[in-house]
Amino acid sequence: MQTLRSTQAFRAGAAPRPQIRSRNVRLVVVNGTVSTNDFKNGLTVEIDQQPYKVIEFLHVKPGKGAAFVRSKLKNFLTGGVVEKTFRAGEQVNTADVQKREGQFTYLEAEEYVFMDTETYEETRLKKDDWANFLKEGTTVELLFYNGKVISVDVPQFMDLKVVATSPNVKGNTVSGGSKPATTETGAVVSVPLFINEGETIKVDTRTGQYLSRVNN
Repeated sequence: MQTLRSTQAFRAGAAPRPQIRSRNVRLVVVNGTVSTNDFKNGLTVEIDQQPYKVIEFLHVKPGKGAAFVRSKLKNFLTGGVVEKTFRAGEQVNTADVQKREGQFTYLEAEEYVFMDTETYEETRLKKDDWANFLKEGTTVELLFYNGKVISVDVPQFMDLKVVATSPNVKGNTVSGGSKPATTETGAVVSVPLFINEGETIKVDTRTGQYLSRVNN
């Protein structure tokens, strides 16, 4: 009767600038409308001429009255989060956002520096939820709104090294419990008991969940 989805994430360290390793691919999201019935996490919408990202939504069908959708939206420009309620099936404007390939090059103070692989221009952004699983050299999508980079999309799946976790206890199996593990980016992920420091794990960056151990 109700469905709730949300997103999570953490931080990255600093290192020398890496070489550009990949070619640019451009994707344009055309301005239009979307039904609130089709809301999904990460969807970009425009409200009061401001770009927002859907970070949480809930479809509600009350016993009496019309169905509606509760949502949490994050303003790309201010970083603020607002709660809005829409009628089920209501049409909402999508934000005219362009996506272009870029690369995370390094962290300087509190700013994350990205390079546009088409123009080789640098863009600096303050830390946001996309930073949780971001490693230097990672290829990302730069999000442009009115010609300005407002955010980035990181790959959905990342292989990360575990730098701190409690030791494995002999006899733990794949079907055992779980424990927290700190990854090389600083993100803390719940992992199976058999995972050890120094191992690499695959993580879903949209949910922050452990997926599997990566064989080196």
